[in-house]
Amino acid sequence: MPQNHSSASSAPSSFSMVKIVHYAVVVVLLLGALYYLWMKPPSLNPMADSRAAEALALVQTHRALGYPTILQAMTEHVRSMSERNRVARLGKWRVQQVEGDLYEVRIQLRDQGVSGQWFEREFIWHADVSLKKVNAASLAADGITPIEPDATPSGSPAMPLPLGPR
Repeated sequence: MPQNHSSASSAPSSFSMVKIVHYAVVVVLLLGALYYLWMKPPSLNPMADSRAAEALALVQTHRALGYPTILQAMTEHVRSMSERNRVARLGKWRVQQVEGDLYEVRIQLRDQGVSGQWFEREFIWHADVSLKKVNAASLAADGITPIEPDATPSGSPAMPLPLGPR
């Protein structure tokens, strides 16, 4: 009988240790989740940074060659590949602040060729949120982004052409 008393008296202490360990594990997991959310870069969620969201919208709604917007050009490419029984996949739009009001917007496009091989292209644009200007920053993006003519500031003389008419 005394043995039962000793095992009975140790049971509550071991039960409380198990509870303490369980609570400690839950606290560590919660702290880890909070740390992750706090340290998560805004490029993973552009909507967390309103300027990054604005840069993404500038790029997606920017005029494209042959399409009203870059977003429509990208989705139309995927649709047309599907009509030809080929696969094309768009990755996720990623936004990263370069400096100040300048943001870099990226998206990857994977195309399946006729022989089954995959081709991957990364489209990169720089969006200046304060100037509301978008520039292609990769060769792939340059292929669908129209070149905007540089405006000569009024009041400044135009440079003479070499060997031009006299």
